[in-house]
Amino acid sequence: MSKSFLAVIAAIVILFVGIGVYNTKSNKESSTSGSLLSQHVTGNPNAKVTVVEYGDYQCPYCQQYSMVFKQVQDKFSDKVKFQFRNFPLSSLHPNAVAAARAAEAASLQGKFWEMHEQLYDNNNWAVWTKAGDPIPLFNTYAQQLGLNVTQFKKDFASEKVNNTINADKAEGSRLGVQGTPAFFVNGNEEKFTNTLPSFEKVINKYLAKQN
Repeated sequence: MSKSFLAVIAAIVILFVGIGVYNTKSNKESSTSGSLLSQHVTGNPNAKVTVVEYGDYQCPYCQQYSMVFKQVQDKFSDKVKFQFRNFPLSSLHPNAVAAARAAEAASLQGKFWEMHEQLYDNNNWAVWTKAGDPIPLFNTYAQQLGLNVTQFKKDFASEKVNNTINADKAEGSRLGVQGTPAFFVNGNEEKFTNTLPSFEKVINKYLAKQN
């Protein structure tokens, strides 16, 4: 058997070993990233239709959509699973990451959706989005929600909260999200106008497929 033939065989073996190591690493990284994703769910957790929103708390369109989307959640609460994931556009909205941190810190005390609504509240939103330092305002919201403010501050600054936000945004980027709000229904990106009928039409289409 020639040395050149053996060299070719050795090269092929090394190539396949390398591919195997790469795939194992990629799968592990994907699994780790998935485990860090936020798990903010409302509606029916066992529903066959899932609507995922990627949002930025400082985005004015997200704030406007939040009013209608709350109606959508209420109307389909028994038929649809709703999820929210962070996609702060920090280059456009300097307070967006801090707001996402506030929501995630509140979630660690079981008050994600309450803080979510506080941040999007018309009166609050008009103030914290223009603040040079919104953190004192977020601490006030935490106090109003009955959270342990000392723990809230620790969680706000924690690596765990930071990793969750980064994982959410990475997943959104993987799915092609470029702006907010972005909505996915059963994994498919769908476009909506800021009206209840627009959401009803699309969601009912997916519900009909399940019957």
